[in-house]
Amino acid sequence: MKIAIPVHQGRISEHFGGAEAFAFYSVDESSRTLGERQLGAPPEHGRGIFPVWLRQQGATVVLAGGMGPRAAGILAQHGIEVVTGIRGEDQDADAQDDLDGSLD
Repeated sequence: MKIAIPVHQGRISEHFGGAEAFAFYSVDESSRTLGERQLGAPPEHGRGIFPVWLRQQGATVVLAGGMGPRAAGILAQHGIEVVTGIRGEDQDADAQDDLDGSLD
């Protein structure tokens, strides 16, 4: 499992397509613990580009502030689960909350 969180100006991006970077967390599934956060710069934004790039990075879950239904559908087609409504600055805590099942 690998969690991706879109980031804009150091905060969780309110809009998936407006991300200037993505925070990635590898997950040790046996212990349900997060690996270190790694930031990755996505390719230039274009229709359908982020979902393909995220899958290439190994993402299986995206936690985002907001996302349109088309983007969510494309992510789902690539086997990536989407959780929206995430707000704030603490990507580490939100990724851990997802693991703990408190983000649904």
